Amino acid sequence: MSRYAYIRTSMKDQNADLQWLKINELDGIKRVYADEGVSGTLASRLEWDKLIDRLEEGDEVVVWKFDRIGRNTMNVLEAVKTITDKGATFHSITERIDTSGPMGQAMLTIMAAFAQLERDTIAERTRAGLEAARAKGKVGGRPSVVDPKKLATIKKLVSSGDHSRADIARMVGVSPATLYRVLQTL
Repeated sequence: MSRYAYIRTSMKDQNADLQWLKINELDGIKRVYADEGVSGTLASRLEWDKLIDRLEEGDEVVVWKFDRIGRNTMNVLEAVKTITDKGATFHSITERIDTSGPMGQAMLTIMAAFAQLERDTIAERTRAGLEAARAKGKVGGRPSVVDPKKLATIKKLVSSGDHSRADIARMVGVSPATLYRVLQTL
């Protein structure tokens, strides 16, 4: 029987230090597999795949939180099924879930459903907030570098036909990509 740990961050700029800290506090971890900057919704993750391939009857997979193995209820439950189909067990430190018995498996299903509900509720609130802001005339995102004055200059230079797109971008002080996006809206 071997204990393996799995660590995952969704984005490259996320920090896995807390996961490493909690995993390193445990005894008997044979190896840590870490996928950094990899979405939990992906079925194939390099280190996750290596971990699953290595599992044998009686092994244990440990994570800091169960959402590290998947981003929604189905992902988490499928990942745990993959682990248990190999004859291994799953242990989540934060939620104190251990699938070595039927109660742990039931609790995992319930916790995964509540985590999914929480993510869906946050997404719904975010969408509602964005719609309310749009209704008030507010637009999210980064402010445009092309103000009305620059837009008028771009229109005049393009209509004259005397300058290349690269020259116009340089004269107005925007990147060629920005100029092309502006031209697509005209």
